[in-house]
Amino acid sequence: MKILAIQNRKGIGDMVIFLPFIESISKKFSAPVSVLVKENSKAEIILSNNEYIDKVIILDRDNLKRGRHDGISGSIKLIDDLKKYNFDKVFIFNSSLRFNLISKLAGIKDIYQYPLFEKKYQHVIYAAQNFLKNKLDLDVDSFPKIQVDDKKIIISKNKFNIREDQINILLGIGGSGPTKRIPSKIFIEFMRLVSNKLNNCRFFLATGKKDEEQKILEEILNSKFSKQCTALDSLSLNEILPIIKNCNVAICNDSSFSHLSAALDIPTIVLMADTPLLYGNYSPMMFPIIPDGEETVTHDTLGKNKINPNKIFEKFEDILN
Repeated sequence: MKILAIQNRKGIGDMVIFLPFIESISKKFSAPVSVLVKENSKAEIILSNNEYIDKVIILDRDNLKRGRHDGISGSIKLIDDLKKYNFDKVFIFNSSLRFNLISKLAGIKDIYQYPLFEKKYQHVIYAAQNFLKNKLDLDVDSFPKIQVDDKKIIISKNKFNIREDQINILLGIGGSGPTKRIPSKIFIEFMRLVSNKLNNCRFFLATGKKDEEQKILEEILNSKFSKQCTALDSLSLNEILPIIKNCNVAICNDSSFSHLSAALDIPTIVLMADTPLLYGNYSPMMFPIIPDGEETVTHDTLGKNKINPNKIFEKFEDILN
């Protein structure tokens, strides 16, 4: 049996969130599932050691309408691409009529999909849970897990001299938008609190290459804790994943690194400044910190300057204890 799952949301975070649902389909039918995803989901890397995944098919379509699969001609190309695989079933994790028609024209007989035209106010996790409950009578917990080859973990440990007699901390200081990026001074104050309590700790700084992210990285590297820091911005995701797996705790902005570290089974403190809380607490390995003075967090909370480093440190101590 050949099964396809269509997950067309962009980014690493959504790819991680949908993993338990895709894996549950594989277990239900005792067959690996192929996925149709966007390239920026980094699925080819994230899923490389996942026994429940067969093929990763890239959906070449972006918001600027310039991808190979965009528009009417792009839909025809996607139909032709999918026909080659002779899929028996497809699970469409969205309410798009476009993907429904593409699946039919690609010759896929059994089509399972979210209710059509109901995208508005759709909860990213509840919608997927209800979908599989209604279609397959599956109860799926939201607990994504990513596998990394044990050899890579050992190689990374030796290459970067990651020692077990120290506390290794991932700091996910990057972020996809300026309102999600917590100021460097808050991370530096947390580092001060940790260093005052622990004599032997090390910080791995994970961020992207955007100017604002690099500025935060530079400010931390210019602090008095620079000798305890290792920057990861020049490494590939393939290289970073086993480093994260070697860490004891992660403290991350609401970014791809918060999703990745939690899915790697690392206790992850998520600094929630300007996105719905569900993106920072859907996994048992996530421990959200919200801005001071707020009862919850959502779009336009704009709370990055109100994240309290003392609260981060308190949660950090709770996790270690």
